[in-house]
Amino acid sequence: MEPIYLDHNATTPTRPEVVEDMARCHAQHYANPVGRHRPGQRARRVLDDAREKIAEILGADLSPPRRDRLIFTSGGTEANNLAVLGIALAGNGPPGRIVISAGEHQSVIEPAEHLLEQGWRLDTLGLTPQGVVRLEQLPPLLAADTRLVSVLLGNHETGVIQPVEQLAAICNRAGVPMHTDAVQAVGKVTVNFRVLGVAAMSIAAHKFQGPPGVGALIVRQDVRIAPLMFGGHHQSGLRPGTEPVPLAVGMAAALELWHKEQQRHARRLTALRDRFERQLRAGLPDVVFHGIRAKRLPQTSSAAFPGLDGETLLMALDVAGVACSIGAACSSGSTELSPTLRAMDLPKELVASSLRFSFGATNTEAEIDEAVRRIVRVCRELGGAGNIAPGVFTGG
Repeated sequence: MEPIYLDHNATTPTRPEVVEDMARCHAQHYANPVGRHRPGQRARRVLDDAREKIAEILGADLSPPRRDRLIFTSGGTEANNLAVLGIALAGNGPPGRIVISAGEHQSVIEPAEHLLEQGWRLDTLGLTPQGVVRLEQLPPLLAADTRLVSVLLGNHETGVIQPVEQLAAICNRAGVPMHTDAVQAVGKVTVNFRVLGVAAMSIAAHKFQGPPGVGALIVRQDVRIAPLMFGGHHQSGLRPGTEPVPLAVGMAAALELWHKEQQRHARRLTALRDRFERQLRAGLPDVVFHGIRAKRLPQTSSAAFPGLDGETLLMALDVAGVACSIGAACSSGSTELSPTLRAMDLPKELVASSLRFSFGATNTEAEIDEAVRRIVRVCRELGGAGNIAPGVFTGG
């Protein structure tokens, strides 16, 4: 049975053109970019060119007088840790307060909880039943000791796009820096750092057909940030270690390719998602899709299968050749129910029966049709997705 991969939010295949660009870079620009010799300086120019291309596409300005900063990291998790801990700890003062949303990725939640253990105060913005951050809860939390607000741009589980531009405007009026985790949004929808108005933004290359192992944190010029690692003066001392020139080249190449095709790519992913949801509801009338009344990323569908256990269904679908996930890939080993779905005040039975399906450039309509056929068959064999009484839940 040919496997069907519907877990592109976890990671998506690297484009062949990107691999080719990286191979050329490995062959020609292998020197350490901090070297003061000519090979090192050539590598530095290639690295700086990649950095500038990424910044330009994402609406950051690295030139004077603005001088935004783009710090290469090992991926989105490191970028989020650097943002949350680096900005919060930059003041060197007593513990303060940070604010995050209830729908954040674990790479934001866990650094925030680490600060909580160090005596900081952690406040959480709730979500509506459609998974949208409750804007009205933010202003009262912007006190004199609030050091950071972090709200992701597009949710990794539901695909719901958050009102980051509005949240950032509230933060900017209060003089509080705001970070956004844009890992799932970049390469799917148009993202402009300056238009969003945030102080910092995280991205990861392997989410938009770039290479795994590289990401970036974009930081506004006026925002102070403390390093989390030590051992060199690379990247202005904010992230020591030899900069990965071929990975940076691959990241820039993938982003450029997406940028040229972005409208067609978004239309195609939206069509695949809508086809999937339409056919799945036809086969399983009681399936519940989360956040469908909100603005969503085009590649993500979160579905509950009433009467079934999500973990059991996940394993059964894997046997049937359909790869999907429960929540985020970084939380796949956890037995806890999704914090995002719980924060949406959904019935526990729906949260426990939910799976995430995410689509990418390699998926076809034929794959979507076959995946739906397999999902319907497996659900019927397990005896679920048809056992919820009418009127029990209407939020989807």
